[in-house]
Amino acid sequence: MLVAGLAAPAHAAGYADPTVALSATHLSGAVGAYGDPSVTVDVEQAGMPAGLLRLRVVSSSDPSVAGVGDVRQERTRTGDRTLTVRARAQGYTDLVLEVTGRGGKTATATLSYAASARVAAAPVTRYLTGSSDASAAVDAGGGHVLVADDESNVLRLYDRSRSGAPVKTWDLGPALGWKKEADIEAAARVGDTVYWTGSLGNNKDGKYKAERNTVFTTRITGSGAATEVSFGSAYKGLREDLVAWDAAHGNRYGFAAGTATGQVPKRIDGFNVEGLEFAPGSTTTAYLGFRAPLAPAVPGGKALVVPVTNIDRVLADGAKAVFGEPIEMDLGGLAVRDLRKNAAGQYLILAGSFAADDNSDPYALYQWDGVPGHAPRKRADLPTTDPGGWEAVVGVPDLRVRGARVQLITDSGSADLYGDGTEAKDLDHPEWKKARAVWFTLG
Repeated sequence: MLVAGLAAPAHAAGYADPTVALSATHLSGAVGAYGDPSVTVDVEQAGMPAGLLRLRVVSSSDPSVAGVGDVRQERTRTGDRTLTVRARAQGYTDLVLEVTGRGGKTATATLSYAASARVAAAPVTRYLTGSSDASAAVDAGGGHVLVADDESNVLRLYDRSRSGAPVKTWDLGPALGWKKEADIEAAARVGDTVYWTGSLGNNKDGKYKAERNTVFTTRITGSGAATEVSFGSAYKGLREDLVAWDAAHGNRYGFAAGTATGQVPKRIDGFNVEGLEFAPGSTTTAYLGFRAPLAPAVPGGKALVVPVTNIDRVLADGAKAVFGEPIEMDLGGLAVRDLRKNAAGQYLILAGSFAADDNSDPYALYQWDGVPGHAPRKRADLPTTDPGGWEAVVGVPDLRVRGARVQLITDSGSADLYGDGTEAKDLDHPEWKKARAVWFTLG
């Protein structure tokens, strides 16, 4: 019964229930990180402006990882909220959110948060989420980078300056009829065409998988966040061409043995391609950089680069590959993990071990002019204490400038990011998978 002149109790007003929805139910961060990813919270109640609804974090399942007071809330123009979390320690916690509307009615949602450990280069580190096995990168312009994953056939476009999910994705599997991953390991761009290659080797069990024996192209239109990618063409015989070429020259590098059934690829005498870039001044000759084999010319072996002199015709017409004189270079016993040049013809070689479990092995950056017979020069040793192996060079700065900075990306698929013994590639939630992109200053 209502009393004249008095407002009805809020609970009797018949207000609609509020709603709360998250742009992602899982979020990854890092201890001491800069620019960690955020999640957007959409709050609504019929007849009530979103900006007047109250949103708060009411509990944390593990405050030692991140507590209620470690969640920062900012309002958007529409009245929704953007949440970021300050991680205290490595691990997992569930953060319960509650929105309160008119009539005292409430709704809740849970944000599952995972924090990786602090890294030494935190100020210049960004995390590319949605994938942990980054394997090749191409500068898309406008501060964005196109990244491949050797555990899927998806290309992802990221903002290089921010941590978080990809801006856009493209799954190339259907275009090529792939049932398994192509083990994409390297890329090179000429104009609006990007050449990509699988590793060309056997899988980790020594078995031949046709998808890995693929070189293909994509076409890029636009740049930055407006980048679009379309499939071009593919060639599925480069491995056989390489084996035949090596056999015709006395099996100098043991390609036939390296591709034999049962041979695993990541051995000093294995077969595994991880670098691709064009020769100086050329749009038709591409350098293939090998993680394995190492050339047996010196103790410990030399890194091997094989020129494909008609890569344009190989992809455009399906022509058999033609190879130039192989290039052997001393990288201190390391192999090619990526190969990238700039418009001035300056190359950076990312060098690392041929081995499979090599995250703690040495890595280094070498400068080269791309000329066969000219020796590369070491520019930097890379840290190996952080999770994940260095895998891709985004772009090459002007190497004549003192203090030039280069951004490298890790393959963190085998890393235990959250301290529970789970490898990143096996995590249940894509939002918790991530690779690191780190800026390094060259001396």
